[in-house]
Amino acid sequence: MTRFLLRRLAGMLAVLFLLSVVVYAVFYLAPGDPAQLACGPKCSPAQVAQVRERLGLDAPVYLQYAHFLQGLVAGRTFSTGTGLMNCHAPCLGVSYHTGEQVTSMIASRLPVTASLALGAMVLWLALGVGTGLLSALRRGGITERVLTGLTLAGNAVPVFVIGLLLLLLFCAYLQWLPFPSYVGLTEDPQQWFWGLLLPWVSLALIESAKYARLTRSSMLETLAEDHIRTFRAYGVSERRLVTRHALRGALIPVIALSAMDLGTMFGSAVLTESLFGLPGLGRLLVYSVSVIDLPVVVGLVLVTGFCVVLANAFADVLYAAADRRVVLT
Repeated sequence: MTRFLLRRLAGMLAVLFLLSVVVYAVFYLAPGDPAQLACGPKCSPAQVAQVRERLGLDAPVYLQYAHFLQGLVAGRTFSTGTGLMNCHAPCLGVSYHTGEQVTSMIASRLPVTASLALGAMVLWLALGVGTGLLSALRRGGITERVLTGLTLAGNAVPVFVIGLLLLLLFCAYLQWLPFPSYVGLTEDPQQWFWGLLLPWVSLALIESAKYARLTRSSMLETLAEDHIRTFRAYGVSERRLVTRHALRGALIPVIALSAMDLGTMFGSAVLTESLFGLPGLGRLLVYSVSVIDLPVVVGLVLVTGFCVVLANAFADVLYAAADRRVVLT
């Protein structure tokens, strides 16, 4: 296990390094002057030159990237025009538009997106795996047809339509729930739960549809394998066969898909965050792209990449727990 973790850690660092090179090159070698973007369209050439020098943009790109890596590992110092700003490691730079440290901006919004993604994942796994399992066990019956129709409908409806319907029904018409707003888990756990309930349900209804179809097909494939037929021949009960043997093998693709979805959710839940007014990473990414705030965009891409890599490493450990044939080396 130790050897596996060390190899995965080395692989994660290599992937993140390559990702940082690509992202930095794409954004900072693209046409346009970052100093002009940071200063604004009304700045004179002299003011733009001052901003370029203050942000270190007058150095060659490879040296700027070296300073960026230095900030990630050991921190950096930025000039504010009237003094110095210490940016402690991991430093992702300073926003061109607000002057805030990018690390602080991301850290203040990360709990919102993490709460949204993790809570929704619990729901979509419960709904998707349960529905897919029931469809596989009731194959050919009315239950499977109804569930298949519901999953197809779930795949076809956009998340903002479901979210809007839930808001109108439960908040405006029935008034059973307050309009969603984010309250920190440590501040008020009850308000945190009620504030995120509708966003969780909206995301889960969309995502659970594809998990239901994946679980159904994987379960049917596993039930047709030779070792399952052998267990049946030896008189193993159907419940034990499903829960102890077939389901564990059928969960392998579900785990892989969950890892990818959870990681990408940290940067792609913008529709849900915008609809329910949640100040998460998705909304920050859209705003930063609209004003071409390059340090924030680069920082968010790297954080999303880190989440994807970390989720996949965790999924590898779950593979071994779900399937005894998988050996971690």
